[in-house]
Amino acid sequence: MSARSTNRRPRRRATRVLAAAAGLATAGALVAALPASAGQERAGDGAGGKKRTVDVQLLSFNDFHGNLQPPAGSSGQVTERQADGTEKKIDAGGVEYLATSLRTARKAHPYSVTAAAGDLIGASPLLSGLFHDEPTVQAMNKLDLDVTSVGNHEFDEGAKELARIQNGGCHPKDGCFEKDGRGKDKEFEGADYPYLAANVTDEKTGQPILKPYHVWKHKGVKIGFIGVTLEGTPDIVSADGIKGLKFHDEIETVDKYAEILDKQGVKSIVTLIHEGGVPASQTYNYDCDSPAAGDGISGPITEIAKGITPKVDALVTGHTHNAYVCTIPDPAGKPRMVTSASSYGKLYTDTTLTYDRGTKDIVRTSVKSANHVVSREQAKAPDMTSLISRWDKLAAPIAGKAVGHVSADIPGRGATTPESPLGDLIADAQLAHAKSLDPEADLALMNPGGIRSDIVYKASGGEGDGVVTYGEAFTVQPFSNTVNLVDLTGAQLITALKQQVSGANANSPKILQISDGLTYTLDMTKTGADRVVADSVELNGKALDPAATYRVALNSFLAGGGDGLPELGKGTKPLVGADDLKAFNDYLSANSSADKPIAPPKADRITVVK
Repeated sequence: MSARSTNRRPRRRATRVLAAAAGLATAGALVAALPASAGQERAGDGAGGKKRTVDVQLLSFNDFHGNLQPPAGSSGQVTERQADGTEKKIDAGGVEYLATSLRTARKAHPYSVTAAAGDLIGASPLLSGLFHDEPTVQAMNKLDLDVTSVGNHEFDEGAKELARIQNGGCHPKDGCFEKDGRGKDKEFEGADYPYLAANVTDEKTGQPILKPYHVWKHKGVKIGFIGVTLEGTPDIVSADGIKGLKFHDEIETVDKYAEILDKQGVKSIVTLIHEGGVPASQTYNYDCDSPAAGDGISGPITEIAKGITPKVDALVTGHTHNAYVCTIPDPAGKPRMVTSASSYGKLYTDTTLTYDRGTKDIVRTSVKSANHVVSREQAKAPDMTSLISRWDKLAAPIAGKAVGHVSADIPGRGATTPESPLGDLIADAQLAHAKSLDPEADLALMNPGGIRSDIVYKASGGEGDGVVTYGEAFTVQPFSNTVNLVDLTGAQLITALKQQVSGANANSPKILQISDGLTYTLDMTKTGADRVVADSVELNGKALDPAATYRVALNSFLAGGGDGLPELGKGTKPLVGADDLKAFNDYLSANSSADKPIAPPKADRITVVK
């Protein structure tokens, strides 16, 4: 039996119960984090003849989003900086390759732990999303994932469904998806790894809805993991999914549980936090610490990292789908490793934590880390191939149905501009659906985060180039939001447009995708709400009238004020239509054919000044 396997929990585990803890945060002290070579046992004798220090391998990833199969188009690529300064695109991702990468990385590492920073499920392609992400949980079990934090998308279907993902059981509405060898329903077993939700509490009890922390133990080594999601989760999740829950400050929560772990004698602590930053470069292997520690990263994670107690030795982050390995100073002014591995299983992070058996703490001067590409040129993991094949057979009758035709790639998630061609197409589709309900519908708005992939011209299977399948459309819009119609005044619409780039969205703008006929100028040289040039907003060539009332189509998420756009939640005279995926598929079917495919929209409705 391998050294790693002795640390695995029994498959039907002791992680089923919801747990809570209480405590107070205090300050702590630590030493600097600078690169050092990886190893196994390190120099210096400890008690019982053991070496004083041991290198623990921490493998981590984030934002997998149920991408069992290799992501298509730009969503399945990473950018690598070459030695001569040029950049190279590399196809990456897919759980068959991620499994091989992680298993290969663990070889010759007797102390290895694998962790994730949330959004493993939710917003998933059809192969996983159609089955409420049970296939992804099964894959993560096979990967030997040890622990993960929750992310905002773990709440897409609500806290009860998240508890089922953790504890097992068949879906309350759709039942069991698989049969056993005797043809009887096969019950979903749930996650072998604990989901951590330290900063998510029940409004009635005040207790965390899942375990707040987990202690990994192996041959006398103890490392505590604290898991949190971003405090702003309520702004980006459907209200129904988080009803009865409270989301607390990330720093205060981590400090609280770091103190609890410290009192339990657990001095080595890693935070898994589903919040992230924006790197200075989109190449995964750029130097984030140039010219100085942490200079290559900005965004919410920077202030959080600077505020979390020095008792925490490293932060594994996510949410922004970016790649970085940085050392951001902690409150004591000492560099501390902060990592993120892009998304969709395209990268994994390998971090070396040198554990001192005497102090039971991480020797921060020895921490080193790097991101690695999950290359598709390596061998596939046979057990993952088998898992995909099993679920693919169940999904095939639905997934392969043709719903439309395109003449070229239509970038959505992979677009590099605030307005995307696919965003325009989806907004047009929603306006068309809205007009079928109410011919007086004027315009449509689509949230950018609801667009999860690209439409790719190249065939993904046997459907042929240019054919859009139901499975591909599902991957683009997997949330099952409804298309709603509401009345909003021109003044409210302008306010909503300004909220895209101010308030909760000031540091990370969320630019709405807009239907044909709506135009305006976005001046990014300005700050806050002033970025939206109010007198430039026009509908069908006429200035938007602040006093007039407009019939607006938007999905149910936006209609609830989601994405930090509360003005959209104030609409009147609501009318609920079909789900957004049906609206999209209907539009593709009605407006394209093999002879007349849809061409990518120009994405020229928003004039961006830089």
